Amino acid sequence: MLRIRTVTKAVRGFHSSTAQLHDAAIIGLSTDGQLLVPRTIAAAAKENLSAQVKAAGSKGKAGESRILYGDFGLGADVRKVAVVGLGKQGSSNAAKDRVRMAVATGVKALKAQEAKDIGIAGMGHDQAAAEGASLGLYNFNYFKSGKKGQAQDIKISALDLESPNEVKAFETGLIQAKAQNLARILMETPSNHMTPTKFVERFLKEVEAQGLDSKKLQVTVRDQAWAEEMKMGAFLSVAKGSDEPLKFLEIQYHGGKSGDKPLALVGKGVTFDSGGISIKPSASMGMMKGDMGGAATVASAMWGIAALDLPINVVAGIPLCENMPSGRASKPGDVVTSMSGKTIEVDNTDAEGRLILADALTYISKTHKPHTLVDLATLTGAMDVALGGAYGGVFSTSDSLWSELNTAGEEAYEAFWRMPLHSVYLPQITTNTVADLINTGGRSAGSCTAAIFLREFVHGIERDDGFAQAEGEESTEVGKKLEESGDLKAGSVRYAHIDIAGVMDTQSNSGYYAKGMTGRPARALIEFAKKFSK
Repeated sequence: MLRIRTVTKAVRGFHSSTAQLHDAAIIGLSTDGQLLVPRTIAAAAKENLSAQVKAAGSKGKAGESRILYGDFGLGADVRKVAVVGLGKQGSSNAAKDRVRMAVATGVKALKAQEAKDIGIAGMGHDQAAAEGASLGLYNFNYFKSGKKGQAQDIKISALDLESPNEVKAFETGLIQAKAQNLARILMETPSNHMTPTKFVERFLKEVEAQGLDSKKLQVTVRDQAWAEEMKMGAFLSVAKGSDEPLKFLEIQYHGGKSGDKPLALVGKGVTFDSGGISIKPSASMGMMKGDMGGAATVASAMWGIAALDLPINVVAGIPLCENMPSGRASKPGDVVTSMSGKTIEVDNTDAEGRLILADALTYISKTHKPHTLVDLATLTGAMDVALGGAYGGVFSTSDSLWSELNTAGEEAYEAFWRMPLHSVYLPQITTNTVADLINTGGRSAGSCTAAIFLREFVHGIERDDGFAQAEGEESTEVGKKLEESGDLKAGSVRYAHIDIAGVMDTQSNSGYYAKGMTGRPARALIEFAKKFSK
């Protein structure tokens, strides 16, 4: 495993006492030839370093990296210096991500040189630099034996932060990267080591380790008896096929004013998805340990929001279970009754994510009455076909919500793309069924029919999208009507569903990427939450 230690006291400035901490350093080089080094470096030392950089043939191109050896005035013990290419400098999100990628490339190179304490020169984007350093050092080797499985204790800190804003930005980057790394770990851990119970235990361990304020962050773990009491028939229908007990993780963060409506997040938590009776092909089935990516990113984002002490109220609902075949498992053709009272025909037991989300969305929207509700799920293979690994697909009832999510995704460089959430897709999941809804809508527009299915279980959203409505018809809502009164009137809740199936994993090892589960979009969720704290 890899332990990344962050030296918070050492990010106050570059002085001789701080310099003693480091045995290696990272500096940036832009394509215009500007060398980004600590402000306090001596002129002679900078001139020597510049000459060595030039001799090494560094051009400052993005992705470029050189390691120089010697004493360059960056600290008494610093003898290894990674010079990383930043490309063209600027204030754009792309420029920030070049810093993020460059620093990640630098720490990987220095790690290979057995560096133990890495100092990072200021590069104009301190948060991005910190994120790149922490993300770049991520390495999942918890189940390796021998030397490969030994913990590596590598410290990362900044060389020359001066203002409080610079310090805060760097520390924010470390926290947000740690949140994404936590999501990566939760998703990558084999399913026999990441059951619903163990997921909850790991989250509670991370909360305790960070020393988060228990008065602000309240964690409640629900069990099967509670789900039965809530009449969560859809959730229970998926969980009953497994011997592993279900859990419903409810996380409330009270950082804002008392009485203010919360932001709500919901994450799909299928800790292993075999497909159930509609069993998946064996090829790559092991990847379905990551089918709780929505749960992992939501839980990790909640950890990050609390660690940053954001002045907002947030609630999260995470239904956790396995989807397994057994004599108790749901069968194709079964009909279940959701918490909302709407009935669902289970056409395909491998379309289980929308079933557990249906009850979670009803519970969170009805109980907590949020102003905004966003769910995340590795929901459909159709999303991977449509967008691949570049974008998470966003389906939203609100233009303003889409705009905010898009901005957050751009800031974190975890891109989103808007997809249609329209009632024109409802007939695909309301006809040819003996129930109110059926859990698959055929091959056509698979991610869109999944999204419109979920919309049917959210209280307080605007449904009139101008599609598939007869003249004078008040609503396209299917089955038993959801409550619409007081705080739950139509339009009181902005809703978005984010399908992250395509961005669940990556084959890339470049920059801050690591082959395997990505933990996306944990950082984007935190950036999104920040918008409500301003």
